[in-house]
Amino acid sequence: MIQCHEQDGILTIQFNRPDKKNAFTGAMYLQLRDALIAGDLDPAVKVILICGSGKIFSAGNDIADFLQSSFDETAPPILLLRALAQLKKPLIAAVDGPAVGIGSTMLFHCDLVYAQKDAQFIFPFVALGLVPEGAATLLLPRLVGHQIASEVLFFGEPLTAEQAYKMGFVNKVISEESSLSYAHERAKALTALPLGSILETKALLKSGRVKAAILDQISIEAQAFMQRLKGPAAKEALTAFMEKRVPKFDLLD
Repeated sequence: MIQCHEQDGILTIQFNRPDKKNAFTGAMYLQLRDALIAGDLDPAVKVILICGSGKIFSAGNDIADFLQSSFDETAPPILLLRALAQLKKPLIAAVDGPAVGIGSTMLFHCDLVYAQKDAQFIFPFVALGLVPEGAATLLLPRLVGHQIASEVLFFGEPLTAEQAYKMGFVNKVISEESSLSYAHERAKALTALPLGSILETKALLKSGRVKAAILDQISIEAQAFMQRLKGPAAKEALTAFMEKRVPKFDLLD
């Protein structure tokens, strides 16, 4: 479900579950985490590139799989997010189609994000009775300011590629059918530059205090997420999702 290909210093990691819109299972989170860590340690790899298969980046959590799993600080999504936050090598994302939930929040940990013009970024956490994860409540306000971040995270309305670009969340909007070829070109350009300088520049951009704050926020959000997951709003929202109906929150918190 996670496919890896290394060539000329570029490790391409693809989410390959198109029949389920590249939704992540617990096993996929761990496979992706392991692939990222292996790429970070491999001296042959200079740049890591992530993408989805087909015309979708990721639908986020596989809800059916998620509901069968326990969620705590050692849950696969949290382990992945912590690995993303600690990567030393440059990480590029090529986003085609929707990026939902963790499919969007993981992008805050990418150094470069290129989006095809029809890409969408969706943060559905509040509508599911939950809270954002991935240090989104720290990193998104840093990008766009408190008020815009609040609107994005409260309402969960889809952001277009152009909107995300104007917010500074996306580096470039690609008009071609896929963003992957352009992202690969940029990855190739990075491989021609001194790796040591790139690594140190990334380390400075994410200095010890910044990285510590991100890791702390991942933990804080995970605790809040766990509490909300046990509550009536999340139960109603997730049940409604599985039953393909509109949730009823009027009698809840």
